[in-house]
Parts: sequence; structure tokens; C-alpha cells
Amino acid sequence: MADLPEGYKSIPEEVSKKAKAFFERAKTVAGTGNYEYAIEMYLQGLALDPEAIDAHTAMRSVAMIRKGNGGKPMGMKDKWGLPKVAKDDFKQAMLNAEKQLAYDPGNMDLMVQVLVNAQKAGCYDTVMWIGPILFQTNANMAEKKQDYSKFQTLKEVYSAIQNFSGAIEALAAARRAKPEDMDIAQELKDLSARNAIKAGNYEAGDFRKSMRDAEGQHKRLLDDMDVRTTDVLNPLILDAEKAYAEAPTDPGRLARLIELLRKTEQLEHENRAIEILDQKYKETRAYKYKHQIGQINISQMSRQERAYREQAAANPNDPQIAREYKMFLRERAEAELQFYKETAEAYPTENVAKYEMGRRLFQLGRFSEAIPVFQQSRQDPKYRAQSGVLLGRSFLEAQFPDEAVDTLLQAIADYPVKGDEKSIDMHYWYARALEEKHEPQTALKTYSQVAQWNFNYRDVQQRIKRLRTPQPNPAPATP
Repeated sequence: MADLPEGYKSIPEEVSKKAKAFFERAKTVAGTGNYEYAIEMYLQGLALDPEAIDAHTAMRSVAMIRKGNGGKPMGMKDKWGLPKVAKDDFKQAMLNAEKQLAYDPGNMDLMVQVLVNAQKAGCYDTVMWIGPILFQTNANMAEKKQDYSKFQTLKEVYSAIQNFSGAIEALAAARRAKPEDMDIAQELKDLSARNAIKAGNYEAGDFRKSMRDAEGQHKRLLDDMDVRTTDVLNPLILDAEKAYAEAPTDPGRLARLIELLRKTEQLEHENRAIEILDQKYKETRAYKYKHQIGQINISQMSRQERAYREQAAANPNDPQIAREYKMFLRERAEAELQFYKETAEAYPTENVAKYEMGRRLFQLGRFSEAIPVFQQSRQDPKYRAQSGVLLGRSFLEAQFPDEAVDTLLQAIADYPVKGDEKSIDMHYWYARALEEKHEPQTALKTYSQVAQWNFNYRDVQQRIKRLRTPQPNPAPATP
């Protein structure tokens, strides 16, 4: 078992049994509506066993009921009557703060007092109970009202008890509350590194148990957090490389190594993953390895596209950048089309590949080729709506307006929601198809419906105005 953090204090079993008598009495009294006396009974039990999380939770429930029934915070006279706190008697300081919190359960300053004194008293289970309450209360505040210092206090207390995952979460929230603080990014990196050394599955109510198997729990924690910093991932990659070298035929070890290499989102590591997968493909001819290579390539192109887009946005009047961006988009669509074609051939029942293949054909303006692909992918309920719209648009672009109208009308009928983004898009393109079919009145009515849902959608205002403007009668033919 991993070492417990310094200062942690366990409660003897015989003491916990004595405390339970007070908790049972508190539960009975609370049932009669005597909430203040119930709170007092809980506190007397917690004085014996301050780590009884069920009692902390039950007392807070009583506090919330009391508040709902009009209960007021403690007055100055009641505060003066609290037990005196001797120097370094952090447990009593914690209990005094918790009694005040029971009378004012939304007070974050009192939550902080409970948290800090619980940590100093060695009551780490209590820290893990009150910490999430403080975090959530602060996080639920309007963004401008969130208290940066509360998140910082949580980070410091969690770090002190070696709950680095909690510290990271609190510091990340602090960064959102105060994004201009540039020191937080480095501190997050440092905490991630410390978390890589020692972490646990900190569950309120069982702190000692949470410290078992810290190394294994840490690795699972990193997976859950989706940490991508190289300082954290590099040691894991080295371990995974070693494990894979020891058993290169083990699919689990291979999958773990590839996953870690991809998480870095760095070319060096991604190219290492491609190298391993390519070797496996050559050895086995199993398409799944080639498929994973394609997925990595698509991720790389997505990052390139973001860079091009940002460059184009920063230089809107540079025609050279615009041309390069447009050229890249076409090359990307062609590369992705090839990948999804191969995937659809290797996995004939995989409709996501067919849908994505159709999308790339549509992007490339190959509408006649896209039509049969979308006809297949719309058979899958997951892609029926998207495929139906793009199929109708493909018919429209290929100059089959009758087929476009029928297809888009069917897509509208099949889609159960009215007025959301997908529904609006369907109706807009249905109206466009109606225009092409020379049915202006039906098109106008449909455009009007789109405008009632979203007045600023595309060019719907201009189309409505144009269709409502009387058209001049054609001049009579000259005899």
C-alpha cells in the first residue's frame, strides 16, 4: 500500500461505535422537526469521529431542510456561545465552522474554514467531502462572480493531502476564472508531473483505501483525464514501448502504445505510431492497422486546416493565402475520400465510412457520384437526416430538381423535430429545390417558415423579398 500523506489521522473503531449513538439520536430528532437539536447531536458525534462522512452528509441534509423552512444563520450571540478553540485545535475549529455552515449552508467562506481546518486536523476524508461541495458551489456562480481565491485554496489543500487530480481540477477552474494569470499554466504542468509520481482514487469516506495501488490508479486517472502534456505522457510512452518490445504480439500492449503516441498530437510520436502500424500491416495484411494510420493522417490534416484557417482569418485581404487555403482543402478532401473509400470496402456494413465518403464527394463537387453513396448511408437511422439533406442537395446540384424536392420533403417528414438547426437546414434547401422546380409560391411559404424559426438564416430574407416582388409582365411579341 502507498504511504499515507503526512498528517493523516485514522479513527479507532471503538470510538466510531460511540459516535454512532449520537448519529442515531440525531436522525431520530431530525424526524420530529427539531433541526437545531439534530445538528447538535451530529456535532457531538463528529467530535468523536470527525471522519464519519455519512454524518457530515446527513447533517447537511438537515441544514438544507432547515433553511427551506425559513431557518436563519447564526446570530452573534450564538457564535459567541461556540466552544473556545485552543491553539492548534484544528478539529474544534472545523466543527465550529461546520455548525455555522449548517445554519447557513450556502456560505462559501464557512466551507473554506471547514476545508482548511479539516486538512490541518488530519481529517482528509472530510476534506474530500467538503471539497467538491465548495468547488461546485463556486463553479455554479455566474462567471464574473466566481471566487478565484476559493479555487486556489482548494488547489493548495488538495496538494497538501496529495490529491493531485483534485488540485489539477481546482487549478483549471481557477484558470478559467482568471485567464490572464499566465503562471497557472506552468503550475498545471508541475501538478501533472507530481500526479505522475503519486496519485490515488480519492473517494470521500475511505481515504486510506484510496491510497492503495497508487501507481496503477494513477495510470487509469491519466487515461480518464485525457492528459496530453508530454511531461506526463513521455514516461508512460517509455513504459509502453518497453512492454511492447517484451511482447510484440500482445494486441493490448500495441493498442496502449499507439494510444499514448497519438495523445501527444506531436509529429514525432505520431510518425512513430505510423511506423509501428505500417510494420504490423506488412506482417499481417490486416486492414485495421492501415485504418489506424489513416485516422492519424486525418488528425494531422485537421491540425493543418486549423493553422490555414487562422492564417486566412488574420490576413483576409491576402489572395495568395486564400488560394493556398482553398488548394489545401481540396487536397485534404481528396486524401480523406481515398481513406473512406478503402474503409467502406474493408467494412461494407460501416455506414459512417459511406456517409463521410459521400461528404467528401460533395465537397469536391462530384455530385453524381455522391448520390448513390448517400442513398446507402441514409438507410442507417444515425445518418438518415444528414444523408437525406446532402442527397437532396446533390440531386439539386446535379440538376435533378424534381428528385431533390421529393428527397428533401421525405427528409423533413422523417425528421421528428421542427425548428432546430437540422430542421431549418432541410426546409431551406427544400425551398431552394422548389425554386429550381419553378414552384415559387410553395418555395415562398417554406422560406417564410425558415424565417420564423431563424430570421438571419443564410439569405432567406433576400429570397423572400425577391419572391414577393411583383415581376413585370413580358412585353407582347411584335407582329
